[in-house]
This record gives sequence, C-alpha cells and structure tokens, in this order.
Amino acid sequence: MTSTTRLVGATALVALLSGTATIAAAEEMFVPVLTYRTGAYAPNGIPFTDGFVDYLKLVNARDGGVGGIKLVWEECEFGYATDRGVECYERLKRRRPVAVNPLSTGVTFALTEKAPGDKIPLFTTGYGRSDSADGRVFAWNFPLLGTYWDAADILLQHVAKKEGGNLKGKKIALVYHDSPYGKEPIPVLDERARSMGYELIKLPVTHPGVEQKATWLQIRQGRPDYVFLWGWGVMNSAAIKEAVAVGYPRSKMYGVWWAAAEPDVIPAGQTAAGFNGLTLQAGAEKNSAVHKAILVNVHDKKAGTGKREGVGTVLYNRGVISAMLVVEAIRAAQGKFGKKAMTGEQVRWGAEHLNIDAARIKAMGFEGMLQPIKTSCADHVGAQRSRIHTWDGKQWSYTSDWYSADRNSLRKLVESSANKYAAEKRVQPRDCSKEK
Repeated sequence: MTSTTRLVGATALVALLSGTATIAAAEEMFVPVLTYRTGAYAPNGIPFTDGFVDYLKLVNARDGGVGGIKLVWEECEFGYATDRGVECYERLKRRRPVAVNPLSTGVTFALTEKAPGDKIPLFTTGYGRSDSADGRVFAWNFPLLGTYWDAADILLQHVAKKEGGNLKGKKIALVYHDSPYGKEPIPVLDERARSMGYELIKLPVTHPGVEQKATWLQIRQGRPDYVFLWGWGVMNSAAIKEAVAVGYPRSKMYGVWWAAAEPDVIPAGQTAAGFNGLTLQAGAEKNSAVHKAILVNVHDKKAGTGKREGVGTVLYNRGVISAMLVVEAIRAAQGKFGKKAMTGEQVRWGAEHLNIDAARIKAMGFEGMLQPIKTSCADHVGAQRSRIHTWDGKQWSYTSDWYSADRNSLRKLVESSANKYAAEKRVQPRDCSKEK
C-alpha cells in the first residue's frame, strides 16, 4: 500500500510547526486521517484534509489540546480505493484512535461491522450509510449534520418549491457515481417519485467518471426538468462540461454537497455559472472567526497544511467542521469521564451526547456557518438542515433560505432499513430509553 505519513507530535511547538514526530507525551489522543491527495479524487480530497488537519493544529496551538491533552495524527493515503482505505484503518487502529473519519462511503460500509469490535467510533459527517442515523442499531456510526436521504429530501423540497409545490409529471435525472455513495439517495428518490408523481431517470457513471458522453446524450434526448448530480472528484467537473456540450442549462442542475465545491466548477470556467448545489450547512466562508484563528495560530507560524488561499473554501470548511465535531465529542466525553486522554468508547459516548448550541457555535468561531447540533442515543445525525448555493462563475453565493429535511417520514425509512440490517447481522437494537 502506498501511504503518505505525516506524524504530528504533541509535546512541543516545534512538532506542530514542522509536522514531524517527537517523543510522545505521557498522554495524547490519536486521530487517524484517511486521505487521498493523489488520483482522480485528489482535487476534492486535498482541501478537505487540509482543513481537517489545520483545525487539529489550531486546537493544539491555541488551546493546548483538548482538556490539556494534545492531539496527534497521521495521514494515510488510500486514493479513494475501498480496499486501501480498510488497510489504512487496520494499520492505524493499532495506535488506539479516539475516532476515525473514513472520508468514503465505501470504506464506511466496510468498517461498519469492524468498528463495534474495535470500539472506534466512525465520524461520517455528511456521508456514509443513511440508515446509520439510527443509533439504536448503529451505535458506532455518526453521520453528523445530514445523510444522503436528508439531502435527497431537501433537493426535492427545493425544486418542488420552484414548481409551485407540485412535481407531478416532471422528470428528474439522477447522474450518480456507480458506487455505494452514488446509490445512497435512490431509496428516497424512488419513494418520493411514487408519492409526488415525478419520473426518476437513473444514470450511473462508472469510476472515475471522466467519460460521460453517453450519459449526457441520454439527458439531451430525455430532456429532464432537473438533473441531480451525485458525483465526486473529476466526475463533477466532467458532468458540467458535458452539460455545456449538449446544451443542458446549468441552472437546472443541482449537486449534492459533495458535488458543489470549487474543484467541481472551476475546471469548466465561466460555463459553470448558474450551477447549484447543496451545502452541508456551510459553503464558502472565508472571514469567520475560526478562519482568522487558523490564519493567526497556524498559517502565520508557517504551519499551514495547504496553501493559505485555500482557507475558507467549501471543502476546506467541510474538513474544519468535521474535525471540530471530533474535538467536541472528545470535549463532551471529558465532561463525563474527566480531563484526560479519552478512549474510543468514551468518545463514542461524547458523540452521542453532543449539544452544540448557538452560544457554543459563536464561541468556537463558527457563527453564520452552522446551525445547532444535538445528538442522542437514537439520533446520530444531530441536525438535518441545508441551503442552496449557486456558482456565478467566480464565487458561491447562498440562493435559498434554510431547509429542514422531513424528519418524520425519513425516520420511518431509516428505522425500517436499520431493523433489516439488525436482523441480517444479528444486531440487538439498544433500548435508548435506558441509555444515559
């Protein structure tokens, strides 16, 4: 396995600045960083990882770690290949991580059965198994901030609103990465097609998604009213270029939150103007207090993980938020178990007891970027809100108010799927009324 290793010691400032390992402190908490800085998905994987690691550096440099305990991490390059991602996990779990962010729905599926035995929580912020929102069955999975089923529901709410509240007789094409990730929204889109009366056209795209001419010829012939893009990496920019080639309006295209960042639109130049996408709450934010703190405490000290100008871009922010949620789960765990190095099992408890309100969001520097997040034994998502942003050829701008996913109807789908999984895997669902 080809791997990129970046060890960050937690005992001295020099370790933070140089990115090299030092003698380990008596207490530290290890956070593995699965990444892909090479290959077809690198344009998206790089900014996410830069943001994730920069936030860990900020916590060490500014706060002295979490509860006085420094964070250490190691990057492992897996190129978005599921088998290599699992290999990274198996190697890095020997260091007793407090949590793992797989950065891949395929890897998440593969690790879902491993995590309970290893006692390592999986933080799958905005991705992974949608049914893992049900903490009764998936005690170690945390698809925080929103699942793909939430995303599909919100996109349908938005286009229905544009159509006066009625999608009956409309056509929606789903152009999706032919992988577990791309297939995730299909159950909701199928169910809503029956209830709302639209026609769903499913168009899978083979990895890595560079060749899509046949797909977009079908779109030109079928003339769908809307296209939902569920892509990743170069697939997204390729889709926009092909839409231009066949004359499909970008204003009718909507990317899920993993298909609506700068690397998805910039390669298409000005022709990408008008393309829309979901945000995972935050889009491109560059002037929030957290960004200023990262610039002062990390980049000004020549310790930035990536380029300074990348701070505040969509996927960079996604990485920052994902790291923050891990840190806040550690902090919540320390509130119960004491200010010491936490175990994965204790951090799992913390992730299940997040209560990040507006005051805490402001204190952390995320005001304007996030809505309150509260998890529980049964609810491993914590927040199911999103908004639309649109690319004007130069930048992203918010073009809708906040939407909330239809929690009640989606919960029925989640519990039905989770119960089926529990029966197949012989998992005994927890009685959340007894959990504290």
